[in-house]
Amino acid sequence: MLQDAQAIRYYQKLTDGMVDLWHRGRRFDEIQCYMDGYLACLRHSNTLEAYVIHRLEEESWRFFRDPSNFELAQPQLQTEVDYY
Repeated sequence: MLQDAQAIRYYQKLTDGMVDLWHRGRRFDEIQCYMDGYLACLRHSNTLEAYVIHRLEEESWRFFRDPSNFELAQPQLQTEVDYY
């Protein structure tokens, strides 16, 4: 679990970007390349400690492997109720 506030923000941006790419019709291998590049940039920029980036990477992979994160939401039909 991520505890660092900045790491949580980076995680949210990363996962939001992954879902956005999915909704735009990108394949999983393209999303994986995006995730790898994002993490590589974090490592290169030295904005977070290495162990925090490692935790962020683990959490990102867990998010990526969970198919429920990439399902399209099914709209629920609202039924009309007649009141007498």
